[in-house]
Amino acid sequence: MNTIVSGSLAYDRIMDFPGKFSDHILPDKVHVLNVCFMINELKENFGGTAGNIAYALSLQGESPTIVATAGRDFESYREWFNKNSISTDNIKVVEEELTAGAYITTDLSDNQITAFNPGAMKFCASYDFQSADHSNTVAIVSPGNLDDMFNFSNIYKQKKVDYIFDPGQSLPAWTKEKLIEMMDGSKIFICNDYELQLTQEKTSMTIEDILEKTEILVQTKSEHGSTVIMKEHGQTKNIDIPAADVNSVKDPTGAGDAYRAGLIKGFFLSDSDIVHAARIGSVSAAYCVEVYGPQNYNYTPDSFNKRFEDAFGEKAF
Repeated sequence: MNTIVSGSLAYDRIMDFPGKFSDHILPDKVHVLNVCFMINELKENFGGTAGNIAYALSLQGESPTIVATAGRDFESYREWFNKNSISTDNIKVVEEELTAGAYITTDLSDNQITAFNPGAMKFCASYDFQSADHSNTVAIVSPGNLDDMFNFSNIYKQKKVDYIFDPGQSLPAWTKEKLIEMMDGSKIFICNDYELQLTQEKTSMTIEDILEKTEILVQTKSEHGSTVIMKEHGQTKNIDIPAADVNSVKDPTGAGDAYRAGLIKGFFLSDSDIVHAARIGSVSAAYCVEVYGPQNYNYTPDSFNKRFEDAFGEKAF
């Protein structure tokens, strides 16, 4: 089965400041702020929603199709994808731009100052939907270029492709009407607890209203696991999914994307029910938070199954 993963590709450049921002920013001088933070080191990680989801799917034995844009500095990311047998055929390179980048400085109190350059993400991706065979295709619309998100969700409805709608950090950019249109017809609408509240505020929709537009609502809640919400015999049913145990929490960046990959693998690609698929998502996310960077974890099918069995008392696959 073909899995189309659309969204962002980005370099996450993380810098550690060996002090506290509060010691260098004077509250009464913020209107003339001019400071320089001398950092210890800079770590560059491969990231972006599409890249993170595709990487997690590749660990689960899948070969996803990434539909996204990158810039003239994409070569090292391309090599990483090639090393992990992930196709880059449908990644559009915009030579006049850099790949999207997040520049994150973290101090000793875990406060962060972040600058984000959308770079090539300002341009629409290229994918030949007309020639592609959609009879055996699933998709996820994750945060990235806004025109792509809106257009792809409509194309999937026209082509009768089951898709997950994942607005994520793009939520503030959408009007009520467009947000509802993208949600309407999706197989799964996924968001975290804050994003669900923001969605309800922007659309004035109840949970029941949302379930009139999508078949399944999945609410992720970080270390508190996730909740699957759906209609059963005309009644709204909430099923809580615990988070899988972790050895230690190093970095939550990308854990939500790892969860989404597990959900795709279980629900669409393995014929599991949504509860089992959400549990696969939980274990996938657990691997991610144990390392720094969203694509620096690894596992084998056997080790994943063992960890899943330890967490939930049954095999994942």
